[in-house]
Amino acid sequence: MSSERVSAPGTKNGSVTVEASFGIPLFLLAAVCLIWMIEVRSIRISVANASLNAAKSAAEDTAVIPVLNTIRLKSDIVELIGEDRIARSIIRGGSSGISCWKSYVSPFTGDMEVTVEYDIRLPVPMFGSPGAQKKETFTISAWTGSSGSGGEAGEDSGIVYVTDNRAVYHEDPHCSYLELSIRFVPADGLDSMRNVWGSRYHACDKCVFGQAMTGVYVTEDGMKYHNSLSCSGLKRTVHAVEKSELAGLGGCSRCSG
Repeated sequence: MSSERVSAPGTKNGSVTVEASFGIPLFLLAAVCLIWMIEVRSIRISVANASLNAAKSAAEDTAVIPVLNTIRLKSDIVELIGEDRIARSIIRGGSSGISCWKSYVSPFTGDMEVTVEYDIRLPVPMFGSPGAQKKETFTISAWTGSSGSGGEAGEDSGIVYVTDNRAVYHEDPHCSYLELSIRFVPADGLDSMRNVWGSRYHACDKCVFGQAMTGVYVTEDGMKYHNSLSCSGLKRTVHAVEKSELAGLGGCSRCSG
């Protein structure tokens, strides 16, 4: 006696419906992720190209005064990309979400170190629209050129570098303790800015009286913001001397062995 298995009516249709309920959302998610990755690539190329072109223009100004105006740098970047393009992009906060304040000009080589930071929105709205930080960094050589041999020359000749207070000596003339990387930044962003030590900037008691100006001057490892570029707090005199003349003086913890 033979037996046949009979499927209940609608079982096959039900299984197709279940598969479709899982498959279609996964397909749509994959499509969204693909579009998002293309947009990430597109906006990164746009920011990188605009930053490079804006930095080249800024290099003409810094050839005279070695201080980078980060407010103008950001404005040029936004103009080159386009305000509407940025507003439609995945950059969190639009044009206000782009930050250039960490960019600066080396007072020794004249090279411009450009850092452009921004956040992008991830396509996961159910988790509170998380973001990811992106950074574009590059160096624009000074118009006058740079030999790049200062550190080696100091080691070979026994020359070291000291400031007026002669607290320590430095073997590298480009040590961050010697190079004051002065940058001009918007004052309204000071609350979110931190120096290399992670500390906030406070008003200089020598040149800031009352409210800060629209733009102020800061350094990477400084603690103060300044209204005047000629403030003594932004000045540092470096002397090249024979190491033998500094008996008993310790070396810098960053650049001296």
